[in-house]
Amino acid sequence: MPWCQISFFSEVLKKEVGMNVILPKTGRAPFPAYYLLHGLSDDHTGWMRRTRIEPYAMEYPLVVVIPDGYRGFYTDNEEGPAYEKYLLEEVIGFVERTFPVQRRRSRRCIGGLSMGGYGALRLALANPELFASANSHSGATHVGTLRYNRAKEPERTQIFGTNPIGSRHDLWALARKAAGHGRLPKLQIDCGTEDSLLKYNRDFHAHLQKLKIAHEYAEYPGQHNWAYWDEHVRQALAFHARALGIKSTRDQDD
Repeated sequence: MPWCQISFFSEVLKKEVGMNVILPKTGRAPFPAYYLLHGLSDDHTGWMRRTRIEPYAMEYPLVVVIPDGYRGFYTDNEEGPAYEKYLLEEVIGFVERTFPVQRRRSRRCIGGLSMGGYGALRLALANPELFASANSHSGATHVGTLRYNRAKEPERTQIFGTNPIGSRHDLWALARKAAGHGRLPKLQIDCGTEDSLLKYNRDFHAHLQKLKIAHEYAEYPGQHNWAYWDEHVRQALAFHARALGIKSTRDQDD
């Protein structure tokens, strides 16, 4: 199936940025779009190099956009670049000007792994009017709920500040605020049972339950690695397809 390697200059980040875009081989344009976010140590090539996202995506009439989020946790950093603004305005803006995608909430979804799982949930909860659905694999759901020491954790302090609790970086606070929203994105969260982030995902799941925020939650055997994410991104695609109202070629063949 066709895919594009994109480079453009970001006015927000003041640098050249990259993204990969996977185009569908089935269906009729304009298509819905899935923004798929990478983890802390990766870039916009990781999903395509380390998983079978391309053949998985072939089953759907869906454009998959994999932008480079650097190490910014997809949030506007306290002492650094505005990664949320970059993604919501420049990445989505570029895609919607350049590719045959539909420009409305009901045709947009977002997901990611680890840092990208946190980012997908954070962007969806902070901007419920933008996405129909969001998913997180092995998400770093806790990073906005900790205090950081500037001397020992300079990078995290630059991103989140020394005390992000209750701020725009805090998923728990964003969930409390979003609970009163009339129409939230559909949410799916999963984590491996041998993953070091499992406790934080369980805690956030319980928090959403307490707030009565509808979501799907699952634990599967696996660690914080590409074998796990390759297996479960296929389930994420099926989840988003249901939210977007599209069918896979397998469904159409049945």
